[in-house]
Amino acid sequence: MAKFDIIAATGCPTGIAHTFMAKEALEKAAAERGLTIKVETHGQVGVENELTKSEITGAKAVVVAADKDVQAERFAGKPMVSVGVSKALSVEAAGKLIDRALAAKGDNTVAAAADVEDEAEEKESIGHVIYKHLMNGVSHMLVFVVAGGVLTAVSFLWGITSFDSTAADYNSFAAMLKIIGGIAMNLMVPVLSAYIAESIGKRPALVPGFVAGMIAIQGLPVNAETGMIDAGGAGVGFGFLGGIVGGFLAGYVILLLEKVFAGLPKNLDGLKAIFLYPLFSTAIVGLVMLGISGPMAAINTAMMDFLKGLSASGAVVLGLAIGCMCAFDMGGPVNKAAYVTGTAMLTEALAAGVGTDTYNFGTNFMAAVSAACIVPPLITTFAVVVGKKYFSQEDHDAGIVNLILGCTHITEGAIPFMTKNIWPVMPIMMLGSSIASILTIMFNVHDPAPHGGFLVLPVVENGPLWVLAILIGAVVGGILFVAFKKYDFEKNQKAAPVAKPVEAFKAAAVEAPKAEAADFVKVENVFVAEDFASRDEALSFVSNQAVKAGIASDADAVMNAFLAREAEGTTGMMEGFAIPHAKSDAITEAAVIVVKDESGVTGWDTMDGAPVNVAIALLIPGAQAGTTHLKILSKVAEALMDEDFRGTVKGSTDAAEIAKTINARLV
Repeated sequence: MAKFDIIAATGCPTGIAHTFMAKEALEKAAAERGLTIKVETHGQVGVENELTKSEITGAKAVVVAADKDVQAERFAGKPMVSVGVSKALSVEAAGKLIDRALAAKGDNTVAAAADVEDEAEEKESIGHVIYKHLMNGVSHMLVFVVAGGVLTAVSFLWGITSFDSTAADYNSFAAMLKIIGGIAMNLMVPVLSAYIAESIGKRPALVPGFVAGMIAIQGLPVNAETGMIDAGGAGVGFGFLGGIVGGFLAGYVILLLEKVFAGLPKNLDGLKAIFLYPLFSTAIVGLVMLGISGPMAAINTAMMDFLKGLSASGAVVLGLAIGCMCAFDMGGPVNKAAYVTGTAMLTEALAAGVGTDTYNFGTNFMAAVSAACIVPPLITTFAVVVGKKYFSQEDHDAGIVNLILGCTHITEGAIPFMTKNIWPVMPIMMLGSSIASILTIMFNVHDPAPHGGFLVLPVVENGPLWVLAILIGAVVGGILFVAFKKYDFEKNQKAAPVAKPVEAFKAAAVEAPKAEAADFVKVENVFVAEDFASRDEALSFVSNQAVKAGIASDADAVMNAFLAREAEGTTGMMEGFAIPHAKSDAITEAAVIVVKDESGVTGWDTMDGAPVNVAIALLIPGAQAGTTHLKILSKVAEALMDEDFRGTVKGSTDAAEIAKTINARLV
């Protein structure tokens, strides 16, 4: 059985994008550190790459990056870090989690070497615990909403009242689809409640959780004639909010009962699971839920009235609120709050029936939410096509893929673009989404399906106008995004032009004189896991390391020498390489310092426009400017023409291997 240095579990509420983005980031970060890793994913198709007991036992540390229950109790006693999935979406962030996990102790406290910020993050906040339980319910609920909502919407293709046997457009198949869809939609709240409870109290909490959810949709039944509680009477449901309250109530009641029954003999564990827990928890939770049905129904009504009040304030106010929430965190908690609210209102709309005010408002609200979720990925597609030269090849490819993600209502594809420049990319996304939402409301678009993007266009009322609203939002946002990237690109251009850089590069490789053998690159001067926000930050790091290594006496003087060379023309080359070089009297001996940044240093002009991943920095004493300088530079330039050399240096995370590879070419 294979053993792994690190094991991890990832999971997000929808199980579509974040789950697998975190998996990829963790795998890349582990590879950078020369560690083996296995990542278990909790997506909508279930648990994949499941961890075995022996793999858990043999691992050095555990990383949990999830906003849902991933049975973290399996890892008890192991050094572990537990955070939300959004904390592991980049290789840099994932790497920090791995480092923290390896530094942690078996009791999940952080080792003294960890910094204060990490130590504060290590303890899972109450807010994240609550959010994780809530999202466990939401993730299980969403599939019922999508299946039920889409089937119900498809039934309308035969006519808006085709399910009604008394209507002229009645169709028996459409009626069956609506029945099936309605049943799935009606399970939304019980499933939400049950799996919130399950996240807290595990399997025993499912029973009271389902019961609490059923009470939430039915309310307290009262006889209309007597005004008394009557099992045969009718109640007022308190829906989505009631399901949330019931789920948390059921989960914590189970935890309470576990403490109450903890003193019973061990041989009665079976009795507790099959009889005591379900009986007492269902009774307690049921009575409490029925008792609070009145206030909860009032709160639920007030929330719906508030949202309708926003609509009464005009399409701009409501659309702005929806658009900003959906684009704020691209599938995160704020986005999910807007989406789940939309699905809850859609459920009420479909229950109220076609033609009612509730139906019209709910389906219009859902259309606005869907539009806002579709726009951000399309903004990136527009931007990478129109402003191609301002984006790296990696970003361009991701933007093209986002065309598919956006059209199918998957917002998360825009995350990598936003994380690179939160300001102003986030406001741009929010503006584009808001425009689409506002226009969707103004165009009176009605979407009876909760997901699917353009795949459900056949059932969307005023579908062409809906597409137009989305395209307008995407184009406006895309133009602003391109304008920002153009500004950023031009800002980083150097004042002095670079004359024929490719020819100069090749000339240096061929014509410069050979250098004598020298061990210029020392292992301690190779840094393989850095993260730089800019070119100047990378050069500043090299300058300071030169002083620490005794290569130079003044970091500022070395930094000024680097910048002076960059002002003459960029040292950025091709395929992620740069050869910055500093000639200064502050440098005491010729040396080479190598820094690697897996995510890429942006703003460093290169021949192919790609960000710099590897900088091979040359440090030359002023007295050797015309001799040693040219010899080393020519050898490095020549080496970069070799595909094997580039592959080894760029792909390796072993400082010794990198130093040996470069030194071999400086002979």
